[in-house]
Amino acid sequence: MSKYGEVSANMNFVEREKATERFWAEHGIFEKSVEARRGAPAYTFYDGPPTANGQPHIGHLETRAFKDLFPRYHTMKGEMVLRKAGWDTHGLPVELEVEKLLHISGKEQIEDYGIAPFIEKCKESVWKYKGMWEDFSHAVGFWADMENPYVTYENSYIESEWWALKQIWDKGLLYKGFKIVPYCPRCGTPLSSHEVAQGYKDVKERSAIARFKCKGEDTYILAWTTTPWTLPSNVALCVNAKEEYVKVKHCTESGEFTYYLAAALCDTVLGEGTYTVLETYKGADLENKEYEPLFSFVSPKERCWYVVCDDYVTLTDGTGVVHIAPAFGEDDAKVGRKYGLPLVQLVDGKGQMTAETQWPGVFCKDADKEILKDLEARGLLFSALKFEHSYPFCWRCDTPLIYYARESWYIEMTKVKDQLIRNNNTVNWLPESIGKGRFGDWLENLQDWAVSRNRYWGTPLNIWECECGHRHAVGSIAELREMSPNCPEDIELHRPFVDQVTITCPHCGKQMRRVPEVIDCWFDSGAMPFAQYHYPFENKALFESQFPADFISEAVDQTRGWFYTLLAISTLLFDKAPYKNVLVMGLVQDEDGKKMSKSKGNAVEPMEALGAFGADSLRWFFYTCSAPWLPKNFSKKTVVEGQKKFFSTLWNTYAFFVLYGNIDEFDPTKHRLEDCALTVMDRWLLSRLNSTVKEVDFQLSQYHVPETARALLDFVDELSNWYVRRSRERFWVQGEAGDKTAAYMTLYTALVTTAKLLAPLAPFMSEEVYRNLVCSVDASAPESVHLCAYPVCNESWIDQKLEADMDEVLKIVGLGRAARNLANIKNRQPLSRLCTDADAGLGELYQDIIRQELNVKVIDFLSDMSDFTAYTFKPQLRLLGQKYGKQIGAIRQALQQLDGAAAKKELDSTSALHLPLADGAIDLSPEELLVETAQKEGYTSLSDRGLTVVLDTTLTEALIEEGFVREIVSKLQSMRKDAGFHVTDHIRVYHQGSPKVEEIFRKNEGEILAGVLGESCRYGELSGYQATWDVNGQETTLGVEKV
Repeated sequence: MSKYGEVSANMNFVEREKATERFWAEHGIFEKSVEARRGAPAYTFYDGPPTANGQPHIGHLETRAFKDLFPRYHTMKGEMVLRKAGWDTHGLPVELEVEKLLHISGKEQIEDYGIAPFIEKCKESVWKYKGMWEDFSHAVGFWADMENPYVTYENSYIESEWWALKQIWDKGLLYKGFKIVPYCPRCGTPLSSHEVAQGYKDVKERSAIARFKCKGEDTYILAWTTTPWTLPSNVALCVNAKEEYVKVKHCTESGEFTYYLAAALCDTVLGEGTYTVLETYKGADLENKEYEPLFSFVSPKERCWYVVCDDYVTLTDGTGVVHIAPAFGEDDAKVGRKYGLPLVQLVDGKGQMTAETQWPGVFCKDADKEILKDLEARGLLFSALKFEHSYPFCWRCDTPLIYYARESWYIEMTKVKDQLIRNNNTVNWLPESIGKGRFGDWLENLQDWAVSRNRYWGTPLNIWECECGHRHAVGSIAELREMSPNCPEDIELHRPFVDQVTITCPHCGKQMRRVPEVIDCWFDSGAMPFAQYHYPFENKALFESQFPADFISEAVDQTRGWFYTLLAISTLLFDKAPYKNVLVMGLVQDEDGKKMSKSKGNAVEPMEALGAFGADSLRWFFYTCSAPWLPKNFSKKTVVEGQKKFFSTLWNTYAFFVLYGNIDEFDPTKHRLEDCALTVMDRWLLSRLNSTVKEVDFQLSQYHVPETARALLDFVDELSNWYVRRSRERFWVQGEAGDKTAAYMTLYTALVTTAKLLAPLAPFMSEEVYRNLVCSVDASAPESVHLCAYPVCNESWIDQKLEADMDEVLKIVGLGRAARNLANIKNRQPLSRLCTDADAGLGELYQDIIRQELNVKVIDFLSDMSDFTAYTFKPQLRLLGQKYGKQIGAIRQALQQLDGAAAKKELDSTSALHLPLADGAIDLSPEELLVETAQKEGYTSLSDRGLTVVLDTTLTEALIEEGFVREIVSKLQSMRKDAGFHVTDHIRVYHQGSPKVEEIFRKNEGEILAGVLGESCRYGELSGYQATWDVNGQETTLGVEKV
């Protein structure tokens, strides 16, 4: 009677994963895994909330694979991991989606449609792909509490944000300022610096060097700009007071002109030999020099159109003279404040040139061309060259941003910069280079957070203003009701509903109105540690137990997004980092390393990939293809290779156990490993198993994923391709031999422990293997591998000497197989002798293994292998020529005089070759040398890391005959499998064809039939399943049939 479910040989794991997914759902395994740890120490994971009105992409598969791994691991380690899911629901992304849905565009059309119905549409839109996200998460094996998620648009969440903003207000860190802000004219709102950082593109545009005519002189000042559209708003020209400037006469084919510009840039701008220096000045000498405006669209009351000075002007580009338009740049605005310059803003809030100009309604960036054309026609354009630079675009609507003077609300992050840096230094960043570098640099160059948005769908900014000038920050719904004469009981904390609520001014008694702005949706996601629990209004103890997070993980682009806003808000409120360990993910690219794009046709749909390969194989790809933080070139070929190399190997080993375990009705609950008569191979495997448990547990505790996967890969390879292959015959013995039981218990222990080790990484296959091997025979066992404790290393099973000796055997066998391949001799062809310079202390048992594995009769351990191979060395001229120049001749001569064998041993063991020369010794690396080998006739040798193996490849007649016997057995074993015979079926064999093969078959019939469960062989006739083979160059036909 079968104890275990039959294991299919089909390697398509997708359908089996779906069955496992159904089992988890029907039996509430995720919920049970959390409940089972209730009261245990908490391990906190924060999930960066996705937006449910956008579809998941392949990058989300990567992040979900890593996010799921560590909560599973720590749950199995006995900790309680809540894993609350969340949805990011506010902001421009949602508004833009709804605009498309309604076929409207821009703020005017939204207000014509109505803010209240627009908000309702936004609420509906955010759930557009909720089902797809949930299906995707389930298919990946990503466990989270999706039945009770936090939702950023809910009143409870917003109220917690209002509490946070009031705390910030009370600390004097929330203020309203008139500043230059990055501004999206399409969306009509300023953006924060972390939003701007996500939208840069390399673009080619025209810069301009304009001629500004000096008042009362036939001279011009040459000034450079990269934004010609700002020239109509020019009010000053700026030089560096300390730098040297010149007045020059410039001669060209079109005439002579007199210019002022920086001395250091004359050659670059004017061309060598085309000008004569007339006078030299310091920049300070030019201060207050007046010039005629390029355009006369406005007549400011304040003094303008003269030269000013500031240190921000450099001589790295342009002319050393910068045009100043204080409405369109922070440096310009600073200079404007310093000199009291007028604010001329000839671009409106839509980014269009205003009616005062001759290009009304033209988008400012499009006006560049018209402005340059106008200047050229009036002789005021010196040059307009194309240049490439990185320019910010709106991260959501892809419109070019402009730097624009306007009122906005700010959080004064610069005041807490030192605390931010101090808190960041407590975090374990993986890699450290991002925490110290990219993220650390961001903090060093911190700007105040432009937190307000002139939009509709978002958390309303909780500031009420009075005509008398008083402002008040409301921190809760209760406070709003207490201060307001008209706040509904069921108030919804969104526009336009809160806009209608007034509060009574405590200073003058008049009614105060809320400011119209909403806040940056990045504040929403950054507030999730406390807002998800409606803290501080409830769940105080729960929040405190879940803060800070032990672990978070997102893609590298979040260094200026969620990673930053989490740290910013946590520092402002609690003065501590909100996370302890951050694992940064590299972006996923196509297989050629290019950015994925649906328009380019190189995007990979995650659900299609899951349907093709299954979750475990895709998770394994992301765990193994590179360090987590490096970019990953997604390759279907690499996914399949990993599937075959690891999962197919493990699956076949598991299938082997189940096949023979069912034949023998083996019940592991009736035996104890400690009572078994274990062989050296058993003890070695159990030692390797416990060493692997120790290594995997350590690496996962350090968040080292590729290292974890490598340890598992190596163990499964050795389990299958070494232990099982060498122990296979022990499972074929009839009856209940003690050695057979030891083999079963050893393999069973290894498979079950591997399933538990693998569970956090590959949750589906590990579940299937565990349930069939354990739950089939032990009704008292946990019903899921994910309800088990993580394996603990049993140090008493570890035998380091045994592992070291077997490792040496594996190295010798590996080199021996490679040497056979080099000599083009199959492993089934016996050889007479193997020589090696390995430790002669390897016991007879190990030597016997080597003889069997490499099919050799004798092993000779030699201290000197120079008789078999001659090595000669030459310099790698491509690398050494430039480095050593005239010494090359001496290097070549010294290499010719070396003892080749000794030099090769030195190079292999130390990765360097010490070479004495007349001018002093040098060390050469393997890459700097050409090593040529000459094999002794009749021998093949290979070396690696100080170990050499030599095979005697001379074949005697007896060896050749033995090779034929092994080939025949191999062919018949293949035919048994192809014919669909059971492993226990006995067969009759038929032979027809090569006389030589028949002669050898007859001579060795007993040995051949014993190896294939054959009863007899009939020569000269055929029956049953048949196949024609080339047996060592002899064509012959074999037949097999069941008896």
